Amino acid sequence: MKTIQLTLVGLFLIGSYSCKEVKRDPDETGDSMEETMDGMNDDTNAMKNDMMGKTLTVQMMPKSGSEVQGTITFTQKNEEVTMSVDLTGLAADGEHAIHIHENADCSADDGTSAGGHWNPTDEKHGKWGDAEGFHDGDIGNLTADADGNATMEFTTDKWCIGCDDTQKNIIGHGVVVHQDADDFTSQPSGAAGARVSCGEITE
Repeated sequence: MKTIQLTLVGLFLIGSYSCKEVKRDPDETGDSMEETMDGMNDDTNAMKNDMMGKTLTVQMMPKSGSEVQGTITFTQKNEEVTMSVDLTGLAADGEHAIHIHENADCSADDGTSAGGHWNPTDEKHGKWGDAEGFHDGDIGNLTADADGNATMEFTTDKWCIGCDDTQKNIIGHGVVVHQDADDFTSQPSGAAGARVSCGEITE
């Protein structure tokens, strides 16, 4: 009888010890759950960004004594960025160069604080897609109507909004509209004349 009792006590102690071993600190469990939920939220947000797209609107400001202003909206869906331009105050019935420049700085009255063309791959200036080379900021020309208004859409997979690739990320750069057309030949900027509008690409 004593042997049976001792056996039962031993089994009870072993069971109690096992339970204690598997029991976890409530704080540790809570932290683990929070980390798991945070990870799930990050994945969900990333999926939403892919489906809905990232959008960034740049306010264009008049420069060099012009009245050129408006908005440029950048939208990224999956691996492509679309730039939608809506400007007023341009010289009527004319072509005007538009480029992405190095700096998100439009403080200078003539827009020169935006620096030169954004050229992360160190190419010569040229028409977008030219086999001989072009800047990643060499968008091209937009055409104003009889009232000096201009719209334009441009889509590329060479840009991104806020990604880690410095050769693609447009954040931290500027958009400049010029008085004249880009001739796609003159170095280093296409002889496009004065900078009549400037916008800063920032988050």
